[in-house]
Amino acid sequence: MTRVLILGAGHAGGAAAAALRQFGHDGPILLVGEEPQLPYQRPPLSKAWLKGEARPEDLFLRPESFYAEQGIEVRLGARAEAIDAAGRTVTFADGTTEPYDVLILATGSVSRALPLPGADLPGVLALRSMAEAEALKARLTPGARLVVIGGGFVGLEAAASARALGCEAVVLERAPRLLSRVASEPVSTLLAARHRAGGVAVPTDIEIVAIAADGDRLRVVHAGGTEAGEVVLVGVGADACDALARSAGLACDGGVVVDDQARTSDPAIFAIGDCTRRPVPALGDGLFRLESVPNALEQARQAAAAITGRAAPPAEVPWFWSDQYDLKLQMAGLPTGADRVVQRGDPAAGPLAVFHLKGDRLVCVEAINAPAEFMGGRQLIARATPVDAAKLADPAVSMKAVAVG
Repeated sequence: MTRVLILGAGHAGGAAAAALRQFGHDGPILLVGEEPQLPYQRPPLSKAWLKGEARPEDLFLRPESFYAEQGIEVRLGARAEAIDAAGRTVTFADGTTEPYDVLILATGSVSRALPLPGADLPGVLALRSMAEAEALKARLTPGARLVVIGGGFVGLEAAASARALGCEAVVLERAPRLLSRVASEPVSTLLAARHRAGGVAVPTDIEIVAIAADGDRLRVVHAGGTEAGEVVLVGVGADACDALARSAGLACDGGVVVDDQARTSDPAIFAIGDCTRRPVPALGDGLFRLESVPNALEQARQAAAAITGRAAPPAEVPWFWSDQYDLKLQMAGLPTGADRVVQRGDPAAGPLAVFHLKGDRLVCVEAINAPAEFMGGRQLIARATPVDAAKLADPAVSMKAVAVG
């Protein structure tokens, strides 16, 4: 029987193990993770978990009993150190080795560190794991001040959660606007206004120089002055955990390179989730590294289908979301290659939808508190349906009526 070894017990790894059983794989499955927890959801860490609204079991993808019932062996707190691709074995930090017939890498990503003096001080935290979220939550006591470095999704969500906990917060962004790499200007403008209304300062064009200890507080030094707080959260992006793959000789390019079946350059090794760079038909030519739960789930199904000999699942349009205060941002597609932008709704307060078109085809939709525009836009992207830009801009026209013809 084919023995499948999965390295990484996050959302992607846990989903792959479940999909293998769902698709009929009856051989041994060993799921190995570095963290001590069963596979869990990470998006709530910056929201419900920080605010004390979720228990560990609320975050688990499946209860412990599921893995026993499905015959999935789970080993937690174990770190893989080397892959012997020729011998098809993996060596772990404790000196043990495990054989495999098929290997799935679901090693995820790691928070990008700041190469600055003081970045390793106690109280300078990242937010990608349950342990990191718990460390941050412990410091977000009422009246404390949170300094966020980086105006991305995680930092903005954490700032909103801090305000809900009665803390002060400031978000320092290096670029001229928030979310400059991942969202359009109307979206970042609306979110910045909502944060300011919620009591969070969001200065931009801030170049951080250093972080220094100042008694019980930390002081973030930048070109224009300083910002002090009891805790500093660094949210400047994440890098793919592809070191293990590179050491095994697998093709990597800012992530493990895979095909549309999630297969690497070694036919016996698959890679899924945040650690990969993959083709996405809906986005055109090239390889993309996507960090999202939908991406992890899609690739888990791709790998499980290929391993079990099932037909490949239909290609999906990538989508993402973020919850901040009373705003829900949903995005589908990417604006790559777009030559026109169309807005629908109120850019000052929402609901708002921003459509990115390439010719008469929609390639990306960003929607704030506009679920119909998000769902309709996602379907239009998937079908490559020509659209009427004037109808897209008119909130009175339903999304079903914007198609040409």
